[in-house]
Amino acid sequence: MSTEQTFIAIKPDGVQRGLVGPIVSRFENRGYKLVAIKLVTPGKAHLEQHYADLKDKPFFAGLVEYMNSGPICAMVWEGRDAVKTGRTLLGATNPLASAPGTIRGDFAIDVGRNVCHGSDSVENAKKEIALWFKDDELISWKSAAAPWIYEKP
Repeated sequence: MSTEQTFIAIKPDGVQRGLVGPIVSRFENRGYKLVAIKLVTPGKAHLEQHYADLKDKPFFAGLVEYMNSGPICAMVWEGRDAVKTGRTLLGATNPLASAPGTIRGDFAIDVGRNVCHGSDSVENAKKEIALWFKDDELISWKSAAAPWIYEKP
């Protein structure tokens, strides 16, 4: 287990539905530390870069258009095994396959409106964080709750 950072984005459907607070609460309640957050409308070129690995998929153009349809809440969370656990908190990409208690299992129905994005690997988290945030937007701070969350630092 290692301390790492992950990129989580609340997609336009999540922002429009007022789910920013409940989603942030899920990560905070689990014990993760928020080190960056902003509300953005990134633009088509930025989204094409973010989803470059999907450019050959038939749904790519629609995905980029949808993601550009409203504001996105971009965040960086930090903590032990943040990438893997972040994905677990989100649930399966298809909300109908997501367990109750996960973000998608509780808040989404359609795969095309699955509320959020989460990094799928530590390597991709680093790339996504660098794409969405400047270095000086990441705040390094010590959580007073850390000794109550982690047995060993």
